[in-house]
Amino acid sequence: MFFILSKTLHFLLMPYIWVIVLMLLALFLKSQKWKRISLISSLAILIVLSNPLLSNEAWRAWEVKPMPVKDVVDYDVAVILTGVTSYREDVPDRIHTSKGSDRFLHPLQLYRMGKVKKFLVTGGSGYILKDRIPEADQIKEILLLAGVPETDIITESNSRNTRENALHTAQQLQRHPEWKKVLLVTSAFHMRRAAACFSKAGVKADSFTADFYGYERRFTPDELIIPNIASFSSWHLLIHEVTGFVVYKILGYC
Repeated sequence: MFFILSKTLHFLLMPYIWVIVLMLLALFLKSQKWKRISLISSLAILIVLSNPLLSNEAWRAWEVKPMPVKDVVDYDVAVILTGVTSYREDVPDRIHTSKGSDRFLHPLQLYRMGKVKKFLVTGGSGYILKDRIPEADQIKEILLLAGVPETDIITESNSRNTRENALHTAQQLQRHPEWKKVLLVTSAFHMRRAAACFSKAGVKADSFTADFYGYERRFTPDELIIPNIASFSSWHLLIHEVTGFVVYKILGYC
């Protein structure tokens, strides 16, 4: 039930849904006052959320800062959170990844440098109605293709949200008491919630962020005044994550 509710919330938090609703209200409301308020509100959302400078500042404030690779000490296992692969019925003969693939590419770099000994990949399928290949298994296949021995990859494919990632990872770590030093790897925007959930589950881990949306400040015309549809779209992800963090706090998940 929580999984379905989270997907519903994901839809309702889309800024363009707000704009559509406000424009429909401006069109159909009888009160001229509320028509004007609805129209001005929809335009304000479009202008503010499409500004690259404001979007970047919001990302920079929320994302957890990166740990330099040179500062990474030796870890027994890197816990990789999924959410970066997809399945296409029309192209089923390969693995499809998204921008967040840094979640496994960066720990793979650490593995090649000898800073990580094992991988624990956690995450099932993100589909509600369809049974798909678990994301953990897809990332395992990529790591195998990259030359990582199967003995160095452990998967957990039952989790469907961050809280379950933490709980199931805690169970896996209990089976491997030899893993003393744990590195938690996920996107920079997701690390606050992930680290809090893992701590709540009793997992002691250092954070290694990847997949950044914020970037260096640029006070150029295209950043200051020219609207950007990418900035507008990125707000949905940020709003969803901040809301998810608050909900998890209220429920006691993190």
